[in-house]
Amino acid sequence: MRQTGIARADFIEGLAKGLAVLESFDTERQRLNATQAGERAGLTRAAARRHLLTLADLGYLESDGRHYWLSPKVLRLSGSYLASSRLPRLVQPTLNRLALVARESFSVAVLDGEEVVIVARSASPQAQRLVPYGLHLGTRMPAHATSTGRILLAAMRPQAFAEWMKGRELQRLTPMTAIDPRSLRAAVAQVRQEDLAVVREEHELGVLALAVPLRNMKGSTLAALNVVVSPDRMDAVQLKSELLPLLLEASRELRSLL
Repeated sequence: MRQTGIARADFIEGLAKGLAVLESFDTERQRLNATQAGERAGLTRAAARRHLLTLADLGYLESDGRHYWLSPKVLRLSGSYLASSRLPRLVQPTLNRLALVARESFSVAVLDGEEVVIVARSASPQAQRLVPYGLHLGTRMPAHATSTGRILLAAMRPQAFAEWMKGRELQRLTPMTAIDPRSLRAAVAQVRQEDLAVVREEHELGVLALAVPLRNMKGSTLAALNVVVSPDRMDAVQLKSELLPLLLEASRELRSLL
């Protein structure tokens, strides 16, 4: 479980285990018992039970005596990030403007391990019905199957990307998902060359997405900006023709702020 470079004496194992239990809840498993939480967090059932009881006592979990689920109090953690981090605050006005002008759904995401995390988003009322299921602030999605993920993977140094790919099993989310490592490497290489990513129905059926990198003045990619539309209404060629200019303009606008 220990994955840091700090001195062993400075590493709080109990805190790491407690956070692992908290992170074991997701959209697939919203309610867990001690056995399930232990399996997901890499702990024994007894250890998972103690952490679950402690988190429930602190108010971060609710329970019916057998199963546990997240309580609204966990939003304090994400709320503190959104309130204190520069990135969400800086990009939100631009996303609001894009949604108003284009009447589509726009998001900004960052890479966290094997997933991307949405840190800002905006959708016009007309686009709300087309927003992918469960898409909201804090949503985590597999990087390999999303437009934002491929932008952020393409921004990695070759050695770092090779390490990220090493031994990784790519999850199939839809029949369209690229799960062959060679296919993903080729897709990421294409993204690196074109400086944009188009992904059709690999994360969710009925969703076509286009993303571009958000870079600072030093040229470092800090996040990815994307737009999602229905493939029944717009194909990839139309998507790039109609919405890519807006994304590129927004990325240039934000560059001096990041």
